[in-house]
Amino acid sequence: MGHLGNHLATVVTGVFAAILTGLWPVFVDFAPILDFVFIMAVPITWFLTVVLWIAQRSADYAHNHPTQATHEKKSLSNPQKIAQFYTADGQQASQTEIKEAKTELTGELNSLKETVKIKDEEIERLNQEISNLQTLVQIESLKTELANLKMLASKSKK
Repeated sequence: MGHLGNHLATVVTGVFAAILTGLWPVFVDFAPILDFVFIMAVPITWFLTVVLWIAQRSADYAHNHPTQATHEKKSLSNPQKIAQFYTADGQQASQTEIKEAKTELTGELNSLKETVKIKDEEIERLNQEISNLQTLVQIESLKTELANLKMLASKSKK
């Protein structure tokens, strides 16, 4: 975060605005066009300074104050948190209901893992078959090319 608290752009723009503000009285009588330039530049730079300050404050607030949903983590191992779970009909769930649901979901998860493992094995087997078929196709194309070459060679000898 640094010494300036991520307000470096604000500080630089503020220093530039202060320098322009300080130079304005010096150059007022120097040339009339400079008076117009300072009339335009000084308020704009101060406005930019304020906008940068507000934007950085907003960004700091957004990043330092996460929402409660992302901040709270529910844990089944904590008995105080278990009492806060509710069933689908809005009733508060008991520890036994939660344990039963956890057991049921663990069983379903394990069966899904087995299904995925079987599917992965099937995919690997099919990939091997595809590789074998590609090899067979290459062998057959080589045989065809060899037969064509033999035919051409026999025609050229005649």
